[in-house]
Amino acid sequence: MSYLPDFIAPQRFTDPAAALAQVKAIYDNSLAHLRQAMQRYVVGEDLPGHVRACYPFVRVQTDTMARQGAGDAARLSYGFVSGAGRFETTLTRPDLYASYYLQQFTLLLENHRVELEVGTSNQPIPVHFSFADNEHVEGSLSFERRQRMRDVFDLPDLTAMDDGIANGTHVPHRGEPQPLSLFTAPRVDYSLQRLRHYTGTAPEHFQNFVLFTNYQFYIDEFIALGHAAMVDAASEYVAFVEPGNGVTTQAGSEPDVANAGHKPPPRLPQMPAYHLKRADGSGISMVNIGVGPANAKTITDHIAVLRPHAWIMLGHCAGLRTTQQLGDYVLAHGYVREDHVLDEELPLWVPIPALAEIQVALESAVSEVTQLKGADLKSIMRTGTVASTDNRNWELLPDNGPQRRFSQSRAVALDMESATIAANGFRFRVPYGTLLCVSDKPLHGEIKLPGMANHFYRERVDQHLRIGIRALELLRAQGVDQLHSRKLRSFAEVAFQ
Repeated sequence: MSYLPDFIAPQRFTDPAAALAQVKAIYDNSLAHLRQAMQRYVVGEDLPGHVRACYPFVRVQTDTMARQGAGDAARLSYGFVSGAGRFETTLTRPDLYASYYLQQFTLLLENHRVELEVGTSNQPIPVHFSFADNEHVEGSLSFERRQRMRDVFDLPDLTAMDDGIANGTHVPHRGEPQPLSLFTAPRVDYSLQRLRHYTGTAPEHFQNFVLFTNYQFYIDEFIALGHAAMVDAASEYVAFVEPGNGVTTQAGSEPDVANAGHKPPPRLPQMPAYHLKRADGSGISMVNIGVGPANAKTITDHIAVLRPHAWIMLGHCAGLRTTQQLGDYVLAHGYVREDHVLDEELPLWVPIPALAEIQVALESAVSEVTQLKGADLKSIMRTGTVASTDNRNWELLPDNGPQRRFSQSRAVALDMESATIAANGFRFRVPYGTLLCVSDKPLHGEIKLPGMANHFYRERVDQHLRIGIRALELLRAQGVDQLHSRKLRSFAEVAFQ
């Protein structure tokens, strides 16, 4: 027998705000039930059955392929279903996704002029995903009661969290609704939990524009810029967040009461994140992903559920051409994928194209920050193919196979992360770009030595970071709707952005 919360009957809505309020009511009802049951279980009570509470769903049904939206709604590449039928998705964290859900609901209503149905799904909420931040009630359980949790509560079920929808391999069973979004609610909750673990910051601090780097030097500069922005009362950024959820607010604003007495963590998380926040969430988050394609895939797998407007890789690379100098920039317009971490999800025959909007913003930012144009700009920045490998010591292989392949591909630079980040951007419909800086030239005998490296870092890191920040600011100013174009969307795409 199941021990369930009070049932909330499905309702139909033509008002997106009312539909969102119903989602919140169902979700809050489910969470309250799970939390109360868990508290009773921790103190030793026997519960009256298997504890279960389910996610809310939103459903839309249409009998025509025609879209009725006008104006902005008609021009967008999302916000509409791909044809006649029934479409549905489960939802989570309406507090975190309120503005996102409201936009998606509004567009569905404008484009299809049908009602939205909101109700309680059959998809259980794993009890682990019901805990509030910093709530660790299960830690006081005895070994025996911890072993019995699976019998009493629903635990995370990986079969409900796969990426088949995003990968384009999901085929609904007969009678099953088609998906409305790339991610189910359990998949979103799983990634939100992982983001806390890997980055040391809560998901609500993440901004809509993301920078990735593979060196702590860039993070040091970002921290300095973040704190400088907070003492500037005229800054467009209102807060700066560091691992451990340490919040520094802008001069002249109210201090973050919840942050009083905050102490930084004793050690940094695996991929620490820092957030330069704007009031509307369109600020900049920066993550040090460390070295290697596995980290690059892991963090982008999870950040993708936040539906950012763009992410850009800023990092170091090996220059592969004799004409390049240390400190030159490389703007990637294509990728050779020898990272091997996405081969199953995104076959190698899938091209990963450059996105014009990102390319233009990055080139404009380089010109602005360096004050160079035309031939002078080209003398320090080369546009070309970037190869990414999972073998850090590729140049030591005896048969010169990698060198031959990179030459045949016309690659101008090599790293270990950029192709992975771009490929996952393509896979998850997140606009992406790459601007690298040449830090060594192993094919030409120029390897990094301590003195050379220190000089290189002093000279280039600050400039490179300012270019990345400026590129994201340009993208934000031109309007994010231009970023979410049809270039990243498949034949029969989900409605949610």
